[in-house]
Amino acid sequence: MAGVTLRNVVKRYGDVEAVRGINLDIADEEFVVLVGPSGCGKSTTLRMIAGLEDISDGDIAIDGDVVNDVPPKDRDIAMVFQNYALYPHMTVAENMSFGLRLKRYPKAEIKSRVDEAARILDIRELLDRKPKALSGGQRQRVAMGRAIVRNPKVFLFDEPLSNLDAKLRVQMRTEIKKVHLKVRTTTVYVTHDQVEAMTLADRVVVMNHGLIEQIGPPNELYHHPRTRFVAGFIGSPAMNFIPVQLLATDGGLDLFITGSIVLPVPPARVERYKGFAGQAGLVLGLRPEHITETSAAMDPGVAPFAMTLDVIEPMGNETLVYFTIGGDTMCGRVSPNAGAADGQPMRLAANLNHMHLIDAAGMVL
Repeated sequence: MAGVTLRNVVKRYGDVEAVRGINLDIADEEFVVLVGPSGCGKSTTLRMIAGLEDISDGDIAIDGDVVNDVPPKDRDIAMVFQNYALYPHMTVAENMSFGLRLKRYPKAEIKSRVDEAARILDIRELLDRKPKALSGGQRQRVAMGRAIVRNPKVFLFDEPLSNLDAKLRVQMRTEIKKVHLKVRTTTVYVTHDQVEAMTLADRVVVMNHGLIEQIGPPNELYHHPRTRFVAGFIGSPAMNFIPVQLLATDGGLDLFITGSIVLPVPPARVERYKGFAGQAGLVLGLRPEHITETSAAMDPGVAPFAMTLDVIEPMGNETLVYFTIGGDTMCGRVSPNAGAADGQPMRLAANLNHMHLIDAAGMVL
């Protein structure tokens, strides 16, 4: 097992910097997920760790040893790709053991490692099948098994679930997490799917335009984002954003949204925000679960307002409601019994105890 360290790592393609001087420390046995939109540099970063891409600047160390000039085969890493890359003419057992056979491991040890990996992944009954006789999820397990048998210092996953259907993705997320709990190997996982990142990671690294926006445990990124980008990228449905004016009142602050919607800032947050009263370019961020139906007794910091709903989306356990304020579409989550209907007015409540105030530079205040 080993930690992975990136120091001022840069990747250039001609005049374009795909990765722009990132620093990252991944602890031994940690499961770290790199997440971000297409083109943010996450896969390039993974490929540099693997040695599949040269580093333009900076250093990458595995287990304390700088590996900038070490070829991929000598880095003691195992990679699971988006496409399973299984040999169609080989059985599952032969695919899983191929790397060990190339390195001339003893047959008894190869069999022992394959059997153990098959047990962990629950694919023992598939060892004699060929890839064409397997489902997508089974092929992905075999690809994981091929990595596990090598007992590497680091596992690298490059969007391994993107070829699976929605139901199977959920199942395989669970399987990957189970495997990590059993095989405590340092893991770096790349995805554009923030749900995968939130459910799998010990820590999430959010990337944007070749830079790291924020690093932290999933709940920290969800509840305490540092930038508008992170606030909007993490969470589904995404956080609502609406321009506001912050107005000083007698001993308090108001959020002026429109002439008919003026919401009081909770007293506990007045001290935090009072220095920004009157500042231009402020944006209110509020997650959909903090816009709900009103109730007879509302907690302090929860402010009611009236809206005409555009559309609703019944989800069974909840109903998503969409409405428009000043040209911005907003989303809330209400009870399925709240009486929400397409095109009808509804009294809603904003829980401002969970508000985020964002400045013109996109930083959360």
